[in-house]
Amino acid sequence: MTTDIAAASGDFFQRLGSVIAQARTGMRSRNRTPVRNNSHRAGTCEATFWRSTSRQEVQKIIKAAQRYELHGRKPGRRNGPLGSIALEVLALFGNLVSFKTGRLDPSLEWITAKLKRSRDAIVRALKALRDHGFLDWLRRFEPTPYEGRGPQVRQVSNAYRLSAPKRALALLGRWSGRPALPDDDEVAREGRAAMEAEHVATLDLRAFASFQCGDSPLGQALAQMGKAIDLRESAKRTESPSTSILMYKGTLDTVRQ
Repeated sequence: MTTDIAAASGDFFQRLGSVIAQARTGMRSRNRTPVRNNSHRAGTCEATFWRSTSRQEVQKIIKAAQRYELHGRKPGRRNGPLGSIALEVLALFGNLVSFKTGRLDPSLEWITAKLKRSRDAIVRALKALRDHGFLDWLRRFEPTPYEGRGPQVRQVSNAYRLSAPKRALALLGRWSGRPALPDDDEVAREGRAAMEAEHVATLDLRAFASFQCGDSPLGQALAQMGKAIDLRESAKRTESPSTSILMYKGTLDTVRQ
């Protein structure tokens, strides 16, 4: 009788230990998933977040931020409420944002490399811009092309949106109604085109399609096609672009023209 009870107890605790071990394994697996809280699936959240803009509007936001920084700087202090690096980030974003679609989603690595600033400095600058109303963003994730154990999603670059608070716009005075600079400003246009080309080169096919064609039905269809090609090529783990990728990008360039 005692032996039976001991055996039953041993079996119970063995099963209990197995359940606890499985639960801990599941928790570790969930903790390994590299997705931050409040993240949205890429491709499903941007249509209502991004909005078309203009060169004049972007210039107004940048100028308002500069005035806001000067106005808020205390005597003897080097920086105001935003800081010089935040103004650099804002100017970079102003050159990069798509006027047609509002698309703006450079990676943190790309920003740090472009401005030659530390990651921590860029993170602090982004936070300052958001806290003071000049920038907003959505965290995003996307499925991975891999199967089996491990995370099935991965964090991707944030979707950013420029804005300017009313208190900053009020500092512009008459400047807020000025027209945009003439379109024949060759230096400014060439600089913007070069920066856009550099950023586009870092995009995957889905993001490239969205950048070229916007959120139109055609753009969405081409983005889905690009995503399928991306997944297939990633599964192959090729070292260089395949013929299908080059043909796809050529097709998008033709559509845009």
